[in-house]
Amino acid sequence: MKEVEKLSESTNYSAVNLGDLKDIMDYSLIHPASKNLIEGKVFLKDATKATGTEISFNSLPPQSEQSYFHIHRKNEETYIILKGSGFFQVDEDCFSIKEGSTIRVAPQGKRGICNSSNETMIYMVIQSKENSLEEHTVADGERVPVEPKWR
Repeated sequence: MKEVEKLSESTNYSAVNLGDLKDIMDYSLIHPASKNLIEGKVFLKDATKATGTEISFNSLPPQSEQSYFHIHRKNEETYIILKGSGFFQVDEDCFSIKEGSTIRVAPQGKRGICNSSNETMIYMVIQSKENSLEEHTVADGERVPVEPKWR
């Protein structure tokens, strides 16, 4: 099982590297509930010491589907398709997805995903507590003077 590479860390950040997404299958984990081996999946909360989100990178082999539908108690999920194409279902709605598709699902949405392409589907899932984002983008940001060290 491949480990996430730590790039740098200090009081205000943690930086990691997963490597090339084509090598996502090098990651695996034992599902905490089902105890099944899941290949091609890596969670980043602990690796990045995140306190407000869980981010995972996931893979789905060609012509396959996630073996279960699921819901959450508190957290919404945003799926971002990075490679491949197929279908996504929330409750009774099923629609086509492809590279660049982004789907936000409320906690109680029954969700599942299918890869109908002939390549491994790679997607990212961002999980956060529903309705927890009080300010965002420019409303939460403030410009500060800093001299870039890369120059």
